[in-house]
Amino acid sequence: MKTFRPAILLAALMLAGCAGSSSHSDSAPSSTWWNPVSWSWSSLSPTHWFGSSLTVSEQGLGEVKSSTLMQRDVLNDALNGSYHLRQGMRTTDGNIVHFWQGVDSDKQVKVELVGDTTVNRIDILDHDITTESGVKFGTAFSDLYSKAYGACQKGSGADSASVECKAPDSQHISYVFSGDWHGPEGLMPSDDTLKNWTLSKIIWRR
Repeated sequence: MKTFRPAILLAALMLAGCAGSSSHSDSAPSSTWWNPVSWSWSSLSPTHWFGSSLTVSEQGLGEVKSSTLMQRDVLNDALNGSYHLRQGMRTTDGNIVHFWQGVDSDKQVKVELVGDTTVNRIDILDHDITTESGVKFGTAFSDLYSKAYGACQKGSGADSASVECKAPDSQHISYVFSGDWHGPEGLMPSDDTLKNWTLSKIIWRR
């Protein structure tokens, strides 16, 4: 047994060394992410790591849907906290319109959510947002349509210089295209002109 005693003692010393090393590591300052006091389940969310990534679908924008209440906290959560929200109202065609605008750090409007109790329209101007089918800002009219007839109409209000088209195979999404044209005001540009126009706004309606 004496022959094996040094080996046994050596193994015991190695194990003790490992344990001591582990203990020292545990006592060292740790990063905030692993701090048991500050750590939370939200740290596991991909949006926490990489920033928000909103998508337009038939249901709405991100988690904003037709049933979403027009309240700051509710909208902020549904938009992943992507914007600073500010409330407002205006008169359109004699009716009072209530809305929330999502603005970025430069106070540029990126989304506008319209509705009374719940959301019934979303105007999207954020170029980082795409549709569920992959359509993004800057997409050419000719990539989605061969002609305007049956799908498009002259824009109205702030979009009067643009053309609004129903998104293919959608009941709720419309695309607003903008571009150069010097024809008579109020008339639709020709298909040949429109083919070079690009997507400048996405609209979702309930």
